Amino acid sequence: MSFLKVPPWRAVRSFRGRIVPILEILPKPANQIFRPYRSFPATYAQCSLSPSIPYSSSPPAVPDASCRWRPMCLYYTQGKCTKMDDPTHLERFNHDCSRDLSVNAADVERMRPQNFDFFLVFDLEGKVEILEFPVLIIDAKTMAVVDFFHRFVRPSAMTEQRINEYIGNKYGKFGVDRVWHDTALPFNEVIQQFEAWLIHHHLWEPRHGGHLNRAAFVTCGNWDVKTQIPRQCQVSKINLPSYFMEWINLKDVYQNFYNPRKEARGMRTMMEQLKIPMLGSHHLGFDDTKNITKVLLRMLADGAVISITARRRYSLIFR
Repeated sequence: MSFLKVPPWRAVRSFRGRIVPILEILPKPANQIFRPYRSFPATYAQCSLSPSIPYSSSPPAVPDASCRWRPMCLYYTQGKCTKMDDPTHLERFNHDCSRDLSVNAADVERMRPQNFDFFLVFDLEGKVEILEFPVLIIDAKTMAVVDFFHRFVRPSAMTEQRINEYIGNKYGKFGVDRVWHDTALPFNEVIQQFEAWLIHHHLWEPRHGGHLNRAAFVTCGNWDVKTQIPRQCQVSKINLPSYFMEWINLKDVYQNFYNPRKEARGMRTMMEQLKIPMLGSHHLGFDDTKNITKVLLRMLADGAVISITARRRYSLIFR
């Protein structure tokens, strides 16, 4: 299936008895600002990491020790932390997602009107099957963190031995493989919980059967929504949810807005060019989602209009 080169008038084609959507790249928004890349001063706090925490790399240190960075409690993000009253645990782990994503009032004042009320920053982990499903809601008017959804996902087409090897290689280096084994759920259960979460925030209704309500997914690249979500739906034998019909590839918006001398091929390059310190562990999904959010917040503060960049024309139907 071609993504970049298929003409929009080629609506659909058959693939192994299923209807496969043809995707199109949407035209650049007319009101988007194009300007050359420049060196931006770092405006986000850089905090030091306690050396006693093995699960992540250390961000650059600053003199203010009270700003020490702590990793998120990944039991807490899934609603399963049992140590909320343990001072040692609270000293070691962060339970406030917004503390790493704070913005200044001046940043909000420089924003331009957006096409959405909320952005759902989304970054999957897992190349074979989805292993981690993190989403952050960002208010498009205030740049505040509204809420988050985070689940580890248990593969459905792997043997138990293969799962153990896969998780050991993927999450063992971060020291969170135990958390994964304790909390991971099948993808269809994760989707059910995610939909309940969307409904709770009035961002989607099943009876409408369409797109998100006043919100859009923001990803770093097209792979998450274009490729991996449909692939996992096929493996899990569920229909592609209707809210995964369109999304914003932040890399495309970034490239058009800043026009950097060197193409930003991923999250790390964008953060380096904008001089934003990366917190946490790269390829740990919840940390990556927060770092992508930091890029989004900087772009909003600099006046970027964040619009849909890709859209499916038809749903996948699995038979």
